[in-house]
Amino acid sequence: MRLIIILCFLIFTSCATQKTDSMKEDGFIHLALGDSYTIGEAVDVGERWPVQLARRLRKDSIQVDPVIVATTGWTTDELLAGIVKADVEGTYDFVSLLIGVNNQYRGYPIDQYEKEFKQLLDQAIQFAGGNPYNVMVVSIPDYGVTPFATKKMLDEEKIARELDNYNAIAEKITKLRDVKFIDITPGSKKAKDDPSLIASDGLHPSGKMYTQWVDQMYEHVFNNLSSR
Repeated sequence: MRLIIILCFLIFTSCATQKTDSMKEDGFIHLALGDSYTIGEAVDVGERWPVQLARRLRKDSIQVDPVIVATTGWTTDELLAGIVKADVEGTYDFVSLLIGVNNQYRGYPIDQYEKEFKQLLDQAIQFAGGNPYNVMVVSIPDYGVTPFATKKMLDEEKIARELDNYNAIAEKITKLRDVKFIDITPGSKKAKDDPSLIASDGLHPSGKMYTQWVDQMYEHVFNNLSSR
């Protein structure tokens, strides 16, 4: 029995289940690959952006079930290993990828990110049935503006500069593969002057910020799924 990590609405963690033909008949399946920004660290399940996206799509009569493979703290190599461990296989209707902040935070070589991001994006396209139009990459938000960074006396300008480099690499690779790139980074910087955009842990986005992310990606995802 193949197990995957699927988002459960009744508990605050992930659980295992099967992807079955009956689920496909009931609607679309969104495979969301990432780290804390995808699993929604420090926010309620209903505030996670893949869940908000699915809820909004349902209001427009598009049934979507989000399947999340993500863990707080994951780097690109850990996401690659996590996909294997979760035994993710087969095809999905839509796939998203958001990864890299922990590579930067741990000071990993940026060429490692470039290499492993390519592997992850190619894998995401494979999960999407080989169709790059059914894949979406989300940029890394700027955590340098958060209370966490201030408390830890982290260099805000250095974080911004390095994340800009990471996002530039991701965007270049993404566009070369004809995949949609959603740049939420500029908006994430607004958290510096708006505490409501930060979760209770002082580091991760709040549900309000995730709503803004959904606003940016919604047209693309809606047009993709409604055209089928």
